[in-house]
Amino acid sequence: MAHFDTEYQRLEASYSDSPPGEENLLVHVPEGSKCKIYSRSHIYNLHQKNGFTCMLLGEIFELVQLVFVVAFTLFLANCVDYDILFANKFVNHTDSSKVTLPDAFLPVDVCSARIHDNVLVIFILIISGVFWLHRLVKFIYNICCYWEIRSFYINALKMSMTDLPYFTWQEVQARIIEIQKEHQICIHKKELTELDIYHRILRFKNYMVAMVNKSLLPVRFRLPLLGDTVFYTRGLKYNFELIFFWGPGSLFENEWSLKPEYKRGGNRLELADRLSSRILWIGIANLLLCPVILIWQILYAFFSYTEVIKREPGSLGARCWSLYGRFYLRHFNELDHELMSRLSKGYKASSKYMNCFMSPLLTVVAKNVAFFAGSILAVLIALTIYDEDVLAVEHVLSSITLLGVCITICRSFIPDKHMVFCPEQLLKVILAHIHYMPDHWQGNAHRYETRDEFAQLFQYKAVFILEELLSPVITPIILIFCLRRKSLEIIDFFRNFTVDVVGVGDTCSFAQMDVRQHGHPAWMSAGKTEASIYQQAEDGKTELSLMHFAITNPHWQPPRESTHFISLLKEKVHREAAAGQQGIIAENPAFTSTHSLQSDSEPRSLIANLLMGPPSLASLHLAREGSINPVSTGVSEGASALHSISPVSTSLHLRGSYPSARLPRPDHPAVVTGSGTDARTISSGSSAWEGQLTSMILSEYASTEMSIHALYMHEMHKQQSRGEVSRHTWHRQESDESSESVNEDIEATRNFPRSSTFPTTSHQEGPAQQSRGQRRYGGASDLVSGSFRVQRTPRMPMGGWSEENQMGRHHDPVPEEGSEDELPPQIHKVQHASVNMKQQ
Repeated sequence: MAHFDTEYQRLEASYSDSPPGEENLLVHVPEGSKCKIYSRSHIYNLHQKNGFTCMLLGEIFELVQLVFVVAFTLFLANCVDYDILFANKFVNHTDSSKVTLPDAFLPVDVCSARIHDNVLVIFILIISGVFWLHRLVKFIYNICCYWEIRSFYINALKMSMTDLPYFTWQEVQARIIEIQKEHQICIHKKELTELDIYHRILRFKNYMVAMVNKSLLPVRFRLPLLGDTVFYTRGLKYNFELIFFWGPGSLFENEWSLKPEYKRGGNRLELADRLSSRILWIGIANLLLCPVILIWQILYAFFSYTEVIKREPGSLGARCWSLYGRFYLRHFNELDHELMSRLSKGYKASSKYMNCFMSPLLTVVAKNVAFFAGSILAVLIALTIYDEDVLAVEHVLSSITLLGVCITICRSFIPDKHMVFCPEQLLKVILAHIHYMPDHWQGNAHRYETRDEFAQLFQYKAVFILEELLSPVITPIILIFCLRRKSLEIIDFFRNFTVDVVGVGDTCSFAQMDVRQHGHPAWMSAGKTEASIYQQAEDGKTELSLMHFAITNPHWQPPRESTHFISLLKEKVHREAAAGQQGIIAENPAFTSTHSLQSDSEPRSLIANLLMGPPSLASLHLAREGSINPVSTGVSEGASALHSISPVSTSLHLRGSYPSARLPRPDHPAVVTGSGTDARTISSGSSAWEGQLTSMILSEYASTEMSIHALYMHEMHKQQSRGEVSRHTWHRQESDESSESVNEDIEATRNFPRSSTFPTTSHQEGPAQQSRGQRRYGGASDLVSGSFRVQRTPRMPMGGWSEENQMGRHHDPVPEEGSEDELPPQIHKVQHASVNMKQQ
């Protein structure tokens, strides 16, 4: 076991990101003083910001940037004489007839008087000053936190700030786990697991991912002329987090614990009214601040994008992953850098897929407009070359600039004549990287309906900018008129899907990735899940998240049911791979190599084809460039990648294949083998570049392995769901509709069943199992010790509560529960160290 000499020890202090008893995760004790160190989220953030110095400079420049934008805008609005600048007014010079830039600046006293006489300017200055002071206080607080984190990295983890950018997060995580074994920094658990650390970092993001997955957040709308539309901006996300997690009066009393009253079901109506009122006041505050925020958004966008648009006019026609798409495609317990790495690999294929849908009409128009604009531009350029005085003619330079922008925009509508239209194959490649895709997209990749739905995840940069500009106006409307109606369902969601984890605190139960509690029978969890429709994660989120986390963290020990699911999936993949090698590949290897991602009949052919290809590392990229290449679609030496869920076994192969990327010796004191693919790459005898190369190779193995399993699981789901109507985001109704008075027979005739048709569950509680049991707060069922029976009712709000005839409330109220639910719930701790729960 690696040994770390450290000056850190536990002290009795408190901080808002640690559960009771662990108020200081780590404490550094210098001579003569005691200072505390903070949460794992701070540790992760400092690593992602490449060390203390980079973080400090970034924070300082953010403060300076705010002052610059406000001051520069005030100067342009009040201190410039634009008549002189535009040569509408002459300036008398005694020594020169040439007008200079300072001539257009107003005197200081005139400028100051114009500012003082403008009430709107004074109001904006006050608001900006208050916001800047808030940012300054936050900056000072963060500096204190990150200074301690810096000491923790240097003294405990033995990582200098200079070398930190070359360490992967898996290596940092592995060393933290080793320190826990040595020094017991978490007093409630003998050993930390990878999942404990992820839960601390992603506590609130897992809740947001789950709410998007269950269609609880009001971000999808059906608008006249526009049809189905998604509106989810950074401003709206900020307000959601302010309301739910950390703002005044939020549902959480601190960083780790849900308020006790939200864990009981007896006062749910009162809590819903309280939450509704709070949403209303926050919406009104957004409405009052709308002019100021809108001005800031416009100015910031102008200063940020004008130069980029001038230099690259086609950048507005480029695409990016929307904020909604990042939450829809995000796994439970997936860190930011893991998500961005995965989506970046699918970017080129996604761009090529969207470019397949060029309008022939727009193409014809764009070609002719580009011809006319290019002709005029050519004449102006020729005249400028002949005599540069042409540029002095009014509007000539502006015309050249605008014509160049027009030509660039037109070219974005003209497809590449060498491009082959193969949307189905591109969609397969995209699925291999993004891992989530509605069933009805497959086989319909050529349809504009599929393209429009995918555009909600992969939008134009121009659309992204426009949505952010409109956000200050639309956000208060969504809060006041849409989110308030969901207050009761939000209360039920946090009560039913919150569990207390030992050493971590309250977390989203979906983040446990337990197929028994949240698995979906149509996603290879049939017979292994006890979840009702209300408890099931949609779109295979639980199963795919479990596979992703297990592959990313190969030393993690999942619960027994999850282990069985992983083992069964691995066995199926191996069996299909072996059958493919003996059958299809032997019969026609050229056909299967060329059409490796085309097969939509059997997963057997898919896995068999992925095993094809020459033994080169380049084949691991799984068509990263979006092309369907027989070399790139194969997995070199794929047998070693499929013989194990984790890529640990591939490290032995890498020793012989890539001597330059030396792997560490297991007995080396600097080696940490606790967690992660990249944690096995630390070696004091190898350079930082060699470690990076080894990490890249192992990361590619893990990424390819996950892509294979994602494709296989989708193929299996497609076979299993053939003839059945699936529930996915594009066809699920908003969850607030579940409480409407709709006849059950009429509901049964809908084309697509609603995921919000939640059943009630009745159970008989068994003996309390404090160490191994798990129960939702005020939950509908005891999934461990009790037996339950599912009953469907025609009208069910979020949480499975039956309704009575009560009218006049905005959230369709439900009567209070009986005396049993009015009592504090029995909180069953969840221990990752002993997750193999007994069911007898």
